[in-house]
Amino acid sequence: MAWRDARYAALTGENGWVALAGLYDLKEGRNLVGSTTMSEVVLPEQAPTYLGVVEVSGKTIRFQPANGINVKVNGRAVQKATLKTAQDPKPSFITWNHIRMVVHRHGDTLSMRIWDNDRPDRFTLPPLKWFPVNKKFKFNATYTRYPKPKASPQDDSTGDVIEEQLTGVLSFRYEGKTYKLDVTQTQSKKLFVKFRDGTSSKESYPPSRYLYTDAPKQGKVILDFNYAYSPPCAFTPYATCVFAPPQNTLPFRVEAGEIYRG
Repeated sequence: MAWRDARYAALTGENGWVALAGLYDLKEGRNLVGSTTMSEVVLPEQAPTYLGVVEVSGKTIRFQPANGINVKVNGRAVQKATLKTAQDPKPSFITWNHIRMVVHRHGDTLSMRIWDNDRPDRFTLPPLKWFPVNKKFKFNATYTRYPKPKASPQDDSTGDVIEEQLTGVLSFRYEGKTYKLDVTQTQSKKLFVKFRDGTSSKESYPPSRYLYTDAPKQGKVILDFNYAYSPPCAFTPYATCVFAPPQNTLPFRVEAGEIYRG
């Protein structure tokens, strides 16, 4: 499946998940950025000892590069910049040589996410493992939209509980029984599914797998578990992932999609 090749390429590509090299919480006030361990944001050792400072003042985040350091924000050299987060429509990406950074907002926490595109893991990640393609786990499903989104507390990879919005439920039949999964419809109208199943204790990533469907048409959609994949936390400690709600645990083995190497 070409999709599987594309997934590996996305994981290991420039600025992909495997290139992540750090995630550091930002405090209110000044946060030093550099390769010295005295910094609040510690960069890979190839970076300048002192690259600059990020200042958090309420909802405003400013960046000031150190004198003589050639730093760019969204491709333009700057002497100072007000930063937008990764969750804003136009994030502010800070770059220095092969290192890239962006402010990441997760719940109420601000962090600096760091990529190192020279990171060896990019070039040594083994091929992904998959269950054989299994048509048994491709379903004609029905999407029923909730009258209004439902707030759903869900565990995340940092140990916190994040409130997610569920927009509806997917229903499908398997071996004579009807099963339901709460889902979130994205801006592109695709459905985002987080689930666990009987393989989660061994073969697949224990906290959750993810899956997108195409946009429903008149409430009908294909639910194909062969496209189920591990969240980025399965590959890096520097990702932040929200896991499936308890009701999205299927009581059977979904032997389709990505296998977790551990």
